[in-house]
Order: sequence, then C-alpha cells, then structure tokens
Amino acid sequence: MIFDVLTLFPEMFDLFNYSIISRAKENHLISINLYNIRDFSKDKHKKVDDYPYGGGAGMIMQVQPIYDAVQHIKEIYGYKPYTILTSPSGKRFNQQSAKELAAKNHIMLICGHYEGIDERVMSLVDSKISIGDFVLTGGEIPAMAIIDSTSRIVDGVLSSNESYENESFYDGLLEYPQYTRPEVFNDQKVPEILLSGHHENIRKWRRYHSLKTTYENRPDLIDFNSLNKEDKIFIKKISNGKK
Repeated sequence: MIFDVLTLFPEMFDLFNYSIISRAKENHLISINLYNIRDFSKDKHKKVDDYPYGGGAGMIMQVQPIYDAVQHIKEIYGYKPYTILTSPSGKRFNQQSAKELAAKNHIMLICGHYEGIDERVMSLVDSKISIGDFVLTGGEIPAMAIIDSTSRIVDGVLSSNESYENESFYDGLLEYPQYTRPEVFNDQKVPEILLSGHHENIRKWRRYHSLKTTYENRPDLIDFNSLNKEDKIFIKKISNGKK
C-alpha cells in the first residue's frame, strides 16, 4: 500500500522509521513518500501562504503549490491517488474509516496548516478527515494517525489478523482488560479465569468485560438492537452492577 504525503514538515514523519510501521516499510508492505509543499512554490522565498481575502486573522495556505504537488504525483503514477485533506471540518475518523482506507491501494494525504487552506484545493480532494473535535497547529499529526491506524490493517503488517481484530473499536467495542507476567504484583492478582486454560470461559469473560468497559466509558458505541442473546444477558448484569 502506498501513502503519499504533502506536508510543510516532512521531518515530523521520522517516527515511521521505528517499530511496526518501519518493519512494514522494510518488508515492502507499505510505502510512505513525503513531498515538501514548499518545493512546489513559485515564490523565490518558497512562500506557501498569504493573507485571506476579506480580511481576518492568520494566514491561508495557497492553492498553487498544492495543485502543482498533486500534478507532480499524477505524472509519476499516471493517475491521481485517492486524496484526503486533513481538516477539523472533515468527517470523523474511526476504526471503520481505517478499514475502508486499508482496502485502497494508494492514498495521498494533504496536510493543512496555518489558519486554513484555499477552498479551491477541494477540487483535488476526495474526502476531508478529522481525528476529533479539536484544532491542531497542522495536519501532520492527523495524517500520521491515519497512516498508522490504516497500515495496521494491511495484510502482513501485524503478526496475525487476530492482533487487530481483538483491539478496541475493531468490532465496535472497547478492548477487554489484558494481563501478563508476573501473576501477582503488589498484591494484585491476574483473574483466575485467565489462568484456567478454559477457552470458552475465557472468551465469555473477555466479551463481558469488553461490553462492560464500553458500557461504562463509551455507551454510544453499543448498538443495543444488534446484540445477541449472550450480549444482552451480559448488558443486563452490567447495568445492574453485577461482576
């Protein structure tokens, strides 16, 4: 899978030279190509922003450098990749979004900056994505979050599909509690059921606690109408305060 990133700060993406994403790059499972938007500016000082028409605070990213950067990428591949603008006004990104993006072979991300971006950039964009109801100084962090979350779902990036299928949000719920050695730490003991070796009981315990964590912290994630019989029994116990 290919990610092309248009950014003013390509050095921020150095974090992908570490850990899981770095190994995925080394194994040619994903490719992350960085393009400095300033390199496409026609201004002798490589300026990429200007004052907004109509007045207002701050500076606006210009359309020309971004347009030329996109055209450059189109010339390389012979087509325009699926293009995303990171923006607070975009559609909220979630695990379902990551799964949908992972099904694409090639994604281009445009990182916004300053007080905004010239609206004419939207003629190049297939979708706008936000990672939450807050404003950051630039689109690099959202772009990194999108790349990281999407890459984890690409076949082969993680050791097995189970690694991400059991994580929070994959099936719409938050993840159940996890434990590892030592068995006892500061008088806190791993739940006996996880030591039992009884796979069905462990599955039920994990499902119950996944529902419990979600019910207590993000009840908005639970589609109560789609719960099966077992889940409904668990929810009833949880709502009654039972363990």
